[in-house]
Amino acid sequence: MTSKNINIAREYFQAVQKGDLAKVGELLDEEVVWHQPGANRFSGEHKGRDAVFAMLGGMMEASRGSFAIDTIHALMGNGDTVAASIHFVGRREDASMSMDGVDVLRLEDGKIVEMWLFSGDQEAEDAFWGR
Repeated sequence: MTSKNINIAREYFQAVQKGDLAKVGELLDEEVVWHQPGANRFSGEHKGRDAVFAMLGGMMEASRGSFAIDTIHALMGNGDTVAASIHFVGRREDASMSMDGVDVLRLEDGKIVEMWLFSGDQEAEDAFWGR
């Protein structure tokens, strides 16, 4: 089960990197719960695939399409949970961010049902996204 879940997580991150939103949508459960960290306009709990896509769309708009996971350092599994060590970037008018993070995915029946995200420098990420 763990290796299957790692493979699904790998598919998810590769789809995110390619901008393949159809594939991302296939891998996220319709009722996914997404825990976005920090104290910025995107922070909080987002429930459902539509709410997650709305949040991600807002991030792409705010970053003028530059927000990206540029590196997947490692994927580690433990039963129905996969932890991903990643690096992400973003740029807008007069600001940029570049930092490591950890995404924790919980999977059921081949779908991502819950996500927790952790930023290497939450204060800098909050400043980038703003209120």
